[in-house]
Amino acid sequence: MSDMDRRELLASLVAIPAALAIPQDGVDRATAHAHEAVLAEAGTVGQQGRPYVPTNFTPDEWRLVRLLVDYVIPRDTRSGSATDAGVPQFMDFILGEYRSNQTWMKEGLGWVNAECRRRFGAGFVSCTDVQRREVLDAIAYPKTAAATVRAGAEFFTRFRNLTASGFWSSRIGVADLGYIGNRPVSEWVGTPPEVLRWLERG
Repeated sequence: MSDMDRRELLASLVAIPAALAIPQDGVDRATAHAHEAVLAEAGTVGQQGRPYVPTNFTPDEWRLVRLLVDYVIPRDTRSGSATDAGVPQFMDFILGEYRSNQTWMKEGLGWVNAECRRRFGAGFVSCTDVQRREVLDAIAYPKTAAATVRAGAEFFTRFRNLTASGFWSSRIGVADLGYIGNRPVSEWVGTPPEVLRWLERG
């Protein structure tokens, strides 16, 4: 699947906050937090940028999260990546506000590192791009994932959904969607078949 196809399919996921037990006002506050953090890192005219310091991830987890979200939504010719949109900061806020998400997140990040070490003798951050993709390909589709990587597939599904939620609620993500507000349509044709097929695979 191309990056553009994946981006369009991820954008079609509409019930992400509900699936993660995060109310809409929590998503809105996390989005605002991420936007402010991105602006602070970039700095304003005459001011030096301030690096973001996560409060709910260790430094090692933070490096992994920043890499992993960009595998889910990389930068392309249409818009920026998940890190450009502040998705890691969005996640850091969510983990602080909705602490029940910390367990699956931290255990899942640990699983990814352990699987990389088992296969390649190095954690995810230290692996090559090809090695990282091998692990991610193994856990990308939970319905077809091998039993030996089922825990990783369950984690990656949640991680991918949270990444999508953070990205498409950001300013970059809204612009990527080309959202123009509510407009009347002459006919509602439903979810595109390619999106349904992708959802059935996952």
